[in-house]
Amino acid sequence: MITSSRSEVAPDGAASGQDPRRGAARDLEGAFSLLFTQLRRSYAQAADTVSPGLLPGTFKVFTVIDKIGPVSASTLAERMDVDKGAISRAVTELENLGLIERELDPGDARVRLISITRLGDERLQAVRYPFVDRLEQATSEWTLESMERLTDLVQALASTIITPQEDREAPDAPH
Repeated sequence: MITSSRSEVAPDGAASGQDPRRGAARDLEGAFSLLFTQLRRSYAQAADTVSPGLLPGTFKVFTVIDKIGPVSASTLAERMDVDKGAISRAVTELENLGLIERELDPGDARVRLISITRLGDERLQAVRYPFVDRLEQATSEWTLESMERLTDLVQALASTIITPQEDREAPDAPH
């Protein structure tokens, strides 16, 4: 059952003195907060299923390697916006578990490329399919167009949000 937690703002924003777009943005932030909580739980469960005790952050590194690999550790760190040391620790743990492997880059012997092993792929698919099944079930009454539109909107939002840190680093950002 879906419940709404939308702000009680009059269409013109007059009831609370709040701009309706601001209220809608707050509602969207609240919806994302709920979604992120659910996703964190799912990631924690998936991580533990892949390997008991595996941390959700390490599981996220694992899924990104699967999505963009073979990939170098430095590219992975940059892509995930994570410290190289954290990536190194996660990659070492995943390698020790037999879920990923590192091989020399044929184009640059100084670089090692990280990729998923067969065992890693099997474990990842075992946790991914139930999650996809839950998404499919949760959206079973949606039209395909609605699902595609939501995907487009979330991707567009994700690609345009600038964090405060990124804003400070922008060359022409006001100070």
